[in-house]
Amino acid sequence: MTESGHPPHVHAYHQFLYAPLGRVQVAATDASWSVELTTGLWIPAGVTHSSRYSWDAVVVVETFDAERFDLPYDRPTPVNVTTEQKSLLLSRMRSSRPHPAGPDVFAMLSDTHPDALPLPMPTSPTARAVADALTRTPSDPRTASEYAADLYTSATTLRRAFQAETGMAFSEWRTRLRLNHALCLLDQGETVQVVSAHVGFTSTNGFILAFRRYFGCTPGTYARRDTEGSLDRL
Repeated sequence: MTESGHPPHVHAYHQFLYAPLGRVQVAATDASWSVELTTGLWIPAGVTHSSRYSWDAVVVVETFDAERFDLPYDRPTPVNVTTEQKSLLLSRMRSSRPHPAGPDVFAMLSDTHPDALPLPMPTSPTARAVADALTRTPSDPRTASEYAADLYTSATTLRRAFQAETGMAFSEWRTRLRLNHALCLLDQGETVQVVSAHVGFTSTNGFILAFRRYFGCTPGTYARRDTEGSLDRL
């Protein structure tokens, strides 16, 4: 089997590159990077680079408008891919309704947030399918019963799976997921009202109350915090 790839080229957009299978080798003028199962690569807009793909490579690419998204790198930068990020990338890859990457995807892929709440992923196929869907679209309003009906199982079975496999109820797990997304969106400069709606809270007041319960301050206070500090949770 032979490799394939692309000669030196440049993009006007930021690119996140991941290979859940096989390997991708990316080279710029001064270095090269290997992209495999546990690593991803941010390639900033305007950086000339080339790439080579192993014969068995499955490549996942997400692109982001350089004028809209502030990437904190000026050269290709490798990052560890977390379980949650891998789940997001694969779920978007498998989605029957592909959609452009937006602020929620950018926030999740650039998330190395020190304040993020612990969020174990469920392991059984049904519960994991729900977790994948919510990771892809935190604002999805479906209840556990509606998810269960879509997956031809019972709501009780689904709730029990979340409790047994993550140590928390479905509603608790979803709230934590939404709040973790909210942290990153607030860091991107989005307003409290926009973040509340984007991550799926039905009211801004409900979002503020939930945020304060988990983080010990309001989202407005969080957004104004010293960028060098981290939150002391209650």
